[in-house]
Amino acid sequence: MSDDTRHDLRPGVETRVAGQRYPGYDVLAKRDTPSWNDATRRAVAARLAVSRTPRFLGAAEFRCLEALCDRVTPQETKGADAIPVAALIDHKLTLGQRDGYRSASMPPEGQAWRFGLQALDAEAKARSSRSFAELSANEQDDLIRAMENGDLHHDAWQGMPSAAFFRERVLPDVTHAYYSHPRAWSEVGWGGPASPRGYVRMGFDRRDPWEPVELPAGAGAEDAERVRGANRRVR
Repeated sequence: MSDDTRHDLRPGVETRVAGQRYPGYDVLAKRDTPSWNDATRRAVAARLAVSRTPRFLGAAEFRCLEALCDRVTPQETKGADAIPVAALIDHKLTLGQRDGYRSASMPPEGQAWRFGLQALDAEAKARSSRSFAELSANEQDDLIRAMENGDLHHDAWQGMPSAAFFRERVLPDVTHAYYSHPRAWSEVGWGGPASPRGYVRMGFDRRDPWEPVELPAGAGAEDAERVRGANRRVR
């Protein structure tokens, strides 16, 4: 299987987490319904077509980013069926998409990511002679906590504060990439961009017919089957 393999996210292919809170719900079942217009379909198709082969980051930087994403947004599903968080970040950097602002202590987005990933590898090798991706999960978490606390000072940071990198690049970029993906939308029960239908019932605990039903905490098998049936009809 090549690194450029796309997700199999056809309608009816249920996500692994959606089966826990929104059983039977697949946001991509909306693709050819009145819930989405052509502009929404094109935007979602472009999101799904993002290549898993890095174009901005180097191979070692990308391996480090993949390992970092796995700790910030861990997924039970691995490989081609997982949300390609690192690839989505690399795609954003390739396109030169920026926030429109940055702290004085931070270099531009692409440079910040290069510095930060190279520095994480340098910090890991200084501690264990292994790259960040080669560390155990606990060792990776220790380094991430140190980065968050601003306790990493290797020369590879090139003057960029490790805490600022964690706060201004790692957390927002990784979480935004994760929740930009339709698989995550199914996970949280979101219907995707509100075009053209929009969302009408905005009050607490009210649901539009084109939104999924959430399985209540502690629900039994009978409730789960009822919710699953309702969600398979959501369009």
